[in-house]
Amino acid sequence: MAMILPVSALADDVTAAILRNSGIGVLVNNNPAPVSVALFPDDLIETQKDAVARIEVTGSAAEITAESVVQFEGDELVLEHGGVSVYTARGLRVRVGCLTMTPVNPSIETQYEVIDREGRVTVHATKSDVYIDARSKNPKDVKKQTQSSRDIVREGEQQSREEKCGGAYNMANRAPGGIGALINSPYAIWTGAAGIGVLTCWVLCRTDNPASPAKP
Repeated sequence: MAMILPVSALADDVTAAILRNSGIGVLVNNNPAPVSVALFPDDLIETQKDAVARIEVTGSAAEITAESVVQFEGDELVLEHGGVSVYTARGLRVRVGCLTMTPVNPSIETQYEVIDREGRVTVHATKSDVYIDARSKNPKDVKKQTQSSRDIVREGEQQSREEKCGGAYNMANRAPGGIGALINSPYAIWTGAAGIGVLTCWVLCRTDNPASPAKP
């Protein structure tokens, strides 16, 4: 009982969780994980080939597939690679890059799966609906974010999105290699003006007589 009670107490805390696995091929913070271990915010879970794990937290559970990397953040799982299948009645979220998946109704039972492979995220809503919220990487765009950046995956459906939202657009509108910033700098402007002045003086000040084709 002395060994069981602390673990049970942790399960009642939404900021802590229990990780269960076969004890082979699962790492927590780069260390081999025992078959049952407490998780706390910022803990990193990695499943190797043919290994799976299960996160249990009050009102929620998440199955981590093989060859996945997941960071536990209390009420959110950050999926860096691989897949996770979530059951929750507490609104447990999954974040992948700039995308965040959230149950539409966090107070009812929701089941959904999130898979991240080669930068493409697929969301499958098994039970109840799930939001996909896209956050721009540009801080200025985050303040302007509206409802148009939110999609709904209906129960029984699935959708796929790129995890790098807005990345290509932002890069396309930037001068390559910082050229725009360099040209517009005060140093470049004064250097250019000085160069033009020197060239003009070199042409006009070489002689007191006007330049002519006969006397270049």
